[in-house]
Amino acid sequence: MTTVLLVRHGLTALTATTLLGWTPDVPLDDVGRRQAESVAARLLPVPVMAVVSSPIERCRQTAEAIVAGRGATVSLELDDRLGDVRYGDWTGRTFKDLNHDPRWKRIHADPASFRFPSGEALHEMGARAVAAVRDWNERLGLEATYAVVSHADPIRAILVDALGLGFEGYLRLGVGPGSLSVIRYGPGGAVVVRVNDSGGDLADLVPQKGGSRRPRQPGSGRTSRPGQMS
Repeated sequence: MTTVLLVRHGLTALTATTLLGWTPDVPLDDVGRRQAESVAARLLPVPVMAVVSSPIERCRQTAEAIVAGRGATVSLELDDRLGDVRYGDWTGRTFKDLNHDPRWKRIHADPASFRFPSGEALHEMGARAVAAVRDWNERLGLEATYAVVSHADPIRAILVDALGLGFEGYLRLGVGPGSLSVIRYGPGGAVVVRVNDSGGDLADLVPQKGGSRRPRQPGSGRTSRPGQMS
């Protein structure tokens, strides 16, 4: 099976306060750098073939932390399809401001049809993110394990696709900064192994002799409530 490690970028000074989208020059803050280093350290025992990242700075910095220490054996690839939602006219607006806009409530009422003013529809973002993962699955092969570093919304979209859920359940998934979600894709379809995991043993992701993996221990993945868009 192809194992995809979905990592959300670490915190920035504006995460959870501002609809950042593709805003340039917003690096990880001190907490975000520690989150990136933490998830990189957790993943170090896992034999990752490649790291594929959104080109946006906060993701790229998180991806670089994962690649560091792995030598020349792991490549860092950038894929625009894993970039954040294109928020159009709402890019840079604060959540405090948006809470007074009646259109903001429509995202939660009907995310499947919502389009940001002069921007992207959520389902369009979801389609490109899922297409990216499927393309990389095919490119890297059935036995590959690789990391995807992206934003909360693309990761949610990839997860709801793997779970076979409609977009209506999209905002019910929590994807916190620096968190890890894991999907395995095989001939029989996708299996979601972890969602929004910010701690715990990753031994089940390390291949053992004979190509098997250690059985997952109960409670080794953590799930929490939904976070803000990033």
